[in-house]
Amino acid sequence: MKFFFPDAHDLVDPTFDYQRERRALGGSRQQSQLYAHEYLDKPPYDGMLLSKAMVDSNTSSKGVRYSFSQVQRLKRNGIREFLRLDNPRFTKRLETLGDCGSFSYVNENEPPFGVESVIEFYSECGFDYGISLDHVILGFRGESECKQPIPDAWTYRYKLTLELANQFFARTGRKEHGFVPVGTAQGWSSASYKNAVEQLQLMGYDYIALGGMVPLKTHEILSSLEAINGVRKPNTKLHLLGISRLDNLSEFKKYGVYSFDSTSPLKRAFMDNKDNYHTLDGHFTAIRIPQVDGNPQLKKLILAGIVDFNAARKLETVCLEGVKEYESGRLSIDCLIERLTEYEILWHGKKDDGDKYRATLEAAPWKKCLCSVCQKLGIQVVIFRGAERNRSRGFHNLHVLRQQIDQHSNQ
Repeated sequence: MKFFFPDAHDLVDPTFDYQRERRALGGSRQQSQLYAHEYLDKPPYDGMLLSKAMVDSNTSSKGVRYSFSQVQRLKRNGIREFLRLDNPRFTKRLETLGDCGSFSYVNENEPPFGVESVIEFYSECGFDYGISLDHVILGFRGESECKQPIPDAWTYRYKLTLELANQFFARTGRKEHGFVPVGTAQGWSSASYKNAVEQLQLMGYDYIALGGMVPLKTHEILSSLEAINGVRKPNTKLHLLGISRLDNLSEFKKYGVYSFDSTSPLKRAFMDNKDNYHTLDGHFTAIRIPQVDGNPQLKKLILAGIVDFNAARKLETVCLEGVKEYESGRLSIDCLIERLTEYEILWHGKKDDGDKYRATLEAAPWKKCLCSVCQKLGIQVVIFRGAERNRSRGFHNLHVLRQQIDQHSNQ
C-alpha cells in the first residue's frame, strides 16, 4: 500500500542549535530547510501530495499557502524539482499526486476553479497522478438513517462531483496531459459511495479516490468499502483521501485500497494532548516546556499581571537546564518532574502531566530508535517546544508510520 504525504511546508532547519535555540540559515525557508525525505535516512513515504488550494489565490483557505514567488518557481521548475524528490540516494522513485483541496472551499456553493484550470495545474507542474475536481459532502447516514430525506445540498454535490469527473476524464483519459487521471467519489452513505464508484468505472477510471471520509468513524469507512467492493472491478485501485487508521490497513487492502494520504502522524506530534511521540509498541507524551514569549496562554497571564515575567523565565530556564542535567545523569527523574510540574502549574493552572512525563522519561524511547531524528536530537525529540523540535518529532512519527506500513505489507 502506498502512502502519499501532503505538503504543507513542513520542513526542519538542519542547522538549528537545540541547546542555544538559534539557527544559522537565513533566506528562503523552503529552499534552505529540509523535507522529511531529505532529513531522514530513508524517505518515509512513497510520494507527496500537493493541493491546488495551496497555490491558488482563488480559494478562501486560511491555512498554509504558497507565496507568489514559490508558485512561480513551482510552475517554472515543476513539482519534482520544487519538492526535491529526485536524489541519488533514494532507492525508489517518489511519486507525485495532485488534488484540489476540496476541504478548503467546503463552505462555498461551487468550487472556486474549473476542470480546465485543474488540468492545467497538474500538467504544468508535472504530476504523476491528478485527482478530479470535487465538492465535499458534509454528512453521513448509516443504514438505520438512510430512510430519512437526503438534503438537496448533498445530492447536488454528489451529482456535481460525478459530472466534473466525467469532464475531467474526457479531457485526460488518453493520458495526453502526462498524468494518470484519478476519479473522485463523494457520498453520504455506503450505498451512495458504491454507486459513485460504479459510475466512475463506467466513465473509464481504474484509479478512484474516496473523498469526504476524514470525519467518518472507522466502521463507517469499512462499511462503505465493503459496499464498494461489490461493484469494484479487479483492476480498480482505491485511494483514501486524508485517512490512515493504521490498525485497519490490512482490512483496507483487502477491499482494494491501493494508497492513502495523511498528515496525522506529523500533526499529532504537536496537536495531540498526549500521543506525541510514536513507536511500534505505543505512543508517548511529549514534555511541554513552552517558550515564555511564545505561548499564548502564558503571555495572556503575564500581560494581565497574574504571572510575573521574570519568575516564568526563571522556571523555563530551570526546566531546560534540568533536561540537559537529566540526560547527562546529573539530575534525578524526580527532581526533573518536580521542576516541570512547578512550571506547568504556572502556565496551565491545575494541569498535571507528571505521570505521563515520567512514563516517557523512564521508557526513553528515543534511545531505542535508529531514525536520524532521534540519533541527532536525543532527548530533545520529546521536548514539546517550538517548531523545530515539534516538526522533528513529526518526522520521527513518519518514520514509524513507514515501519508500520512495511510490516503490514510483509504480512
